[in-house]
Amino acid sequence: MNTTLENIFSPSNKPLDILLYILVVVVLAWVVSRAARFIILQIISRKKDRYGRTSIQFLRNSVSFVVGFIAFVFIVYSIPLFRNKANLIFSGAGILAAIIGFAAQAALSNLIAGAFIVIFKPFRVGDYIKLDDSRVGIVEDITLRHTVINNFENKRLIIPNSVISTDSILNHTIEDSHILSFNNFKIGLKANIDLARRIIQEEALKLPNVMDNRTPEEVLVDKPQIEVRVIDVHENHIHMRAYVWINEPFLEFKTKCDLKELVHKRFVSEGVHLPIPITEVIKAE
Repeated sequence: MNTTLENIFSPSNKPLDILLYILVVVVLAWVVSRAARFIILQIISRKKDRYGRTSIQFLRNSVSFVVGFIAFVFIVYSIPLFRNKANLIFSGAGILAAIIGFAAQAALSNLIAGAFIVIFKPFRVGDYIKLDDSRVGIVEDITLRHTVINNFENKRLIIPNSVISTDSILNHTIEDSHILSFNNFKIGLKANIDLARRIIQEEALKLPNVMDNRTPEEVLVDKPQIEVRVIDVHENHIHMRAYVWINEPFLEFKTKCDLKELVHKRFVSEGVHLPIPITEVIKAE
């Protein structure tokens, strides 16, 4: 029985037979890989939960590697010529294994880091994350080797999993997508602070992505939806800050820009005193 199976699954040592056998195995592995990826893709499209989608997408990215590795091992150990060579190599492969292990260290660390990202979920596919001022955007994919981030210039940041898993990450959307946006304004020392505060509050409420994050108790006591505070008084301006809750973190920058433009126009039209640089001229004697 074993001899029959070996005859079926092992080609002869003729080069043409070996080549044909390898080609058949590669084609079958490719078909299996494509079919598995297609099925997983259909599952991803039905998943609404980001945690589930991230895990399944990582599995989808792993399929080609796993199927390819299995096909390679199957080819090596099913062809007598290759199997004999492999046994000869690995019978005294202590030094070779050490060399290969050292060379594969980075690849292995990325693979393990990618698995940890999927398991512990510091971020998911679709999350808006920030590593630093230059590395910020939406997680587009998590592969075996790297994480792909699409920044707001529609450029892809390719970051190795071993790097991103050890960095501190600011995740805007991991639990709650509502964010508190700090909007800073400068007015002149002689400006009417109450008027400036009212203008900022009125203009902020006109923006579509601004939300009411007050509790029912705060609504009952008529707490302002938009808080505006005087942060500091400097030698040539008063620093005010508006605390604006936004329901869509991806639109925070646009909302801040729109608010600054609207407020400045109102300041100018209603005569709010704006800061003027003070230059002191000392006449030499």
